[in-house]
Amino acid sequence: MDILIVVAVALIDGEGRLLVQQRPVGKSMAGLWEFPGGKLETGETPELALVRELKEELGIDTETACLAPATFASDRLGDRHLLLLLYVCRKWRGIPRALEGGALKWVRPIELHGLDMPPADRPLVGLLEALL
Repeated sequence: MDILIVVAVALIDGEGRLLVQQRPVGKSMAGLWEFPGGKLETGETPELALVRELKEELGIDTETACLAPATFASDRLGDRHLLLLLYVCRKWRGIPRALEGGALKWVRPIELHGLDMPPADRPLVGLLEALL
């Protein structure tokens, strides 16, 4: 079975809120809320992929040293298997903007329970709530 490795980040602001983004129209699972991130490219480490994705998707800069591994999720995704690696980040430069469409919003961890999220993201909610 083919394994798809995806990295995501829980960006946490000074008030303890997390940034979530809505998947844009035209992408699979459009309209669902997720943690920012994306697929690894050939030769990338998960941390470097996340630094790149944050720049491309949100227009913010961070360092690999600012990414703390938090947890992972594993889920079947069609004919592939998804391995989602979640990091926590509290330090970045710039103001997050939705550069690839979809909306952004800052939410308290408890508010994640009320959002429509992809199946792989849902198990991460309880852990983030406990951590924060």
